[in-house]
Amino acid sequence: MAAIKKLSVLIPLFLLFTNLLLAQAKESADFILYNGNIFTLDSAMPNAGAIAVKGDKILAVGNNSDILKLKDKNTKLLDLKGKFVMPGFIDSHAHFWATGELKKNLDLSGAKNWDEVIQLVKAAVKKAKPGEWILGRGWHQEKWNKAPQPNVSGYPFHDAISKISPNNPVMLKHASGHALFANAKAMEMAGVTKNTPNPLGGNILRDKEGNPIGIFQENGMDIIENAFQIILDKRPEDVKKADDLKTIYLASKECIENGITSFQDAGSFFYQVDELKYAVDNNLLPIRLNVMLIEDNAALKTKIKDYKLLGYGNNHLTVRAIKRYMDGALGSRGAWFLEPYADMPNQTGMNVTPLLSINETAEIAIQNGFQLCIHAIGDRGNREVLNIYEKIFNKYPDKKDLRWRIEHAQHLSLQDIPRFAQLGVIAAMQTCHCTSDASFVIKRLGEKRAEEGAYVWQKLMKSGAIISNGTDSPVESVNPIKNFYSAVTRKYDKDKTFYPDQKMSRIEALKSYTINGAYASFEENLVGRISKNMLADFVVLSNDLVNCKEDDILKTKVLYTIIGGKVVYKGK
Repeated sequence: MAAIKKLSVLIPLFLLFTNLLLAQAKESADFILYNGNIFTLDSAMPNAGAIAVKGDKILAVGNNSDILKLKDKNTKLLDLKGKFVMPGFIDSHAHFWATGELKKNLDLSGAKNWDEVIQLVKAAVKKAKPGEWILGRGWHQEKWNKAPQPNVSGYPFHDAISKISPNNPVMLKHASGHALFANAKAMEMAGVTKNTPNPLGGNILRDKEGNPIGIFQENGMDIIENAFQIILDKRPEDVKKADDLKTIYLASKECIENGITSFQDAGSFFYQVDELKYAVDNNLLPIRLNVMLIEDNAALKTKIKDYKLLGYGNNHLTVRAIKRYMDGALGSRGAWFLEPYADMPNQTGMNVTPLLSINETAEIAIQNGFQLCIHAIGDRGNREVLNIYEKIFNKYPDKKDLRWRIEHAQHLSLQDIPRFAQLGVIAAMQTCHCTSDASFVIKRLGEKRAEEGAYVWQKLMKSGAIISNGTDSPVESVNPIKNFYSAVTRKYDKDKTFYPDQKMSRIEALKSYTINGAYASFEENLVGRISKNMLADFVVLSNDLVNCKEDDILKTKVLYTIIGGKVVYKGK
């Protein structure tokens, strides 16, 4: 009895002591978001009310009462007031440097016709210094409300802009990035004459007399861009660095204001990676950037091992991929097809990088542990990429989990659709291209080919393929909300829908923008879900993208962008 009595005294003391130890061991949160409508993309807990953050990672996810127990006097609190929270958007294919550059130059995406482009250039000429290059991007002849006169295949002649800008070279990139306009001064500086030949994988548009009209397509753009690059190279080093850092700042700002926390950059050079490292080292890169190298094969063979980066700067910069171009764009008729264009029977598009060169790139990639990401839009372009991938995978059967990608994968032959899943190739697509291009896809391809293989998201997913989603900014707006809307509606021209059977569900669209994007960059254990020990990257939105009315999707605003547990943007 005495022993039992003694034990009855010791048990409460033991429990008290244990509770004290547990209280001391309890980890407190640095930051708690509560009262939220949290869509986690984690199948183990799809919905939650609160998130606790410790450092730059998620400490816990759950209901308000449990999570608030993790606060102490130093914990920052954010009352979400019922707002929708999801993992930060992952843009799986866009152009970081070009997105920043667009903010410094003429944005021509809103021009309704060539006359409006002329007026924008005229205003820029008045502000420009003598000899200064006037740059812009975003025009698209297929989307104008009237064709320019005169024109070649819908493209304008240079004369009007050459007249208003005789002393300032003008270079205006097509929205697709696969063609550009140059005025007479720019062509003069580039040494372009009637006798300038078309480069391999490129084209110079000409009038009936063979004179260049000012439009350069695919590799033909290099002629003008190289002339501009000579000017850029002459800048003092401090001016170059300041200009690059401004571009990084503007691109980052554009991303965080749109709720993008991770960005997969579709093509940077070694010197740009150096600038990005500098930005990371000096806390000037708030987003997470995953870079594809676009250097030529000779440069890759020399330096690729020096530039492989995994999670550099606390997971802000990764370089483990190579970018290549198989063909051009649909809008400029550069996409490479098995059959001719319906609206130009003598044209099937073009292969812009020789197959032998791409095969060599594939060898470099697989031997150095790099992911290969090849741009292919036409069905012939996609088939050629799949053929190269299949060949290299068979040659190196010991290499597993490669996650090589086709960037865009817009127009596919029926027999090639299953090959993505069979080969483990990721379709890195941009749902906004579907609705942006829909008005001229049938004109280019005819109804049969358009229905069978154009932006066939459901056909790909049902075959087992993984689709990651992006915007291709600045080809399209970097805004993920517009892109999400395209994915779930396929609406264009207000009341038209482009083959609605291929629409994504809202859950499928969110996965393409989060966990699928993370998988496409080998980061599924870091980002893309709101789960314990994942990086604390979230976006808080004004509308519930899973349940709100379809018409309300485009009204959705970004209220907060949070990266690594820090609020990097607060909406107005």
